Amino acid sequence: MMKGLYQGILCLFLIGGSGVAMSLETVEEARITLAQAALPEVLGQLAPQLDSLKNRLAGIVTKAELYEVVRDAGQGLWSSARQQVAAGRTYDDRSLYWNRLKATHLLRNYALDFDLTETQRMQVIEEFELASRGYSDLIYSGSSDLQIFLTGFDPFHLDRRIAQSNPSGVAVLKLSGRTIEHGGLSAEIRGVTVPVRYTDFDDGEIEALLSPVYAEDVVDMLVTISMGRNQFDLERFPGRRRSSSALGNLNEHTGASGMQPQIPLLEGRPLAGPEFVEFSLPAAAMIRAAGAYTVRDNRKVATLEGALSAASLAELADHIAVRGSGGGYLSNEISYRSIRLRNELGSGIPTGHIHTPSISEFSAEGLKPIVDQIEAMLAQALPEL
Repeated sequence: MMKGLYQGILCLFLIGGSGVAMSLETVEEARITLAQAALPEVLGQLAPQLDSLKNRLAGIVTKAELYEVVRDAGQGLWSSARQQVAAGRTYDDRSLYWNRLKATHLLRNYALDFDLTETQRMQVIEEFELASRGYSDLIYSGSSDLQIFLTGFDPFHLDRRIAQSNPSGVAVLKLSGRTIEHGGLSAEIRGVTVPVRYTDFDDGEIEALLSPVYAEDVVDMLVTISMGRNQFDLERFPGRRRSSSALGNLNEHTGASGMQPQIPLLEGRPLAGPEFVEFSLPAAAMIRAAGAYTVRDNRKVATLEGALSAASLAELADHIAVRGSGGGYLSNEISYRSIRLRNELGSGIPTGHIHTPSISEFSAEGLKPIVDQIEAMLAQALPEL
């Protein structure tokens, strides 16, 4: 699924002492040295998990054992990060992000006592990556009235600000595994963080993640979250096309622009679907959530004919999307893909996107009220589900 993890290989260089070894790293992994120098305490928060992986790799003798070890290590990294945030010891997603990259770099280059094909090594890295994003931690206890599924994103724009955090990732770490209550109802929350990589989206990562959720009708609400503007925006009308000039975390860009918005891919073909879709979240209830920020039902979009605030989806018929209400980047795209998939599979699960207020780099004091208000919005939604 996460082919973007293996594309964008940046460089080969010599490492080691007298022996010659060839080290591979992705564009994301190439930033580790800078992050380690700038954020040693942050990266150190989950360093014991990486040390454990190194120790376990040294004793592996079979491929089956390797898969088991990396899956356990990924789950352990995710669980440790989630427990730290859930306990209130930190409001920080960065240690998870950077230690995941340190682990994938290790797995990409580790000299095992048996041979792996390139494909097998890629599968091993993917096994770890998915587990470290929470994909193996999605089993609901069944003890609540309702079940909610969340997605957040990794930190991004790291070449501008190496210390950047992402409130959406922090929210998932804080809320996943929690049970919230409102109006006499309880809801268990589970969530994952997804990569900021165009290639993963084009390869069908979001569809692979969400298809079972919709097909099996296992949750009562699905909410994708990302960092956005100065307030909370519930993105009413996601658009089909990319138009942002922002790079992904592999420094990849599609060439899309406001003048030439581009249709994303799905497994090698243009993503099929209408130019705009509409969310199904209980917006009127969620807007009532108390907190430090305004919550807006955002209907502003851009088409080739210009910008407008649409009163209905019908008003956008026959228009070519430039920006959805969620913009022209991957935050809009995960919203569009999730709603398009929901509609295609005939699911009735309320689905939509929350854009959080933006933060510059990191501030625990700034992140806590954002996460608290997301929880309040989810709680307000419960009586409407």
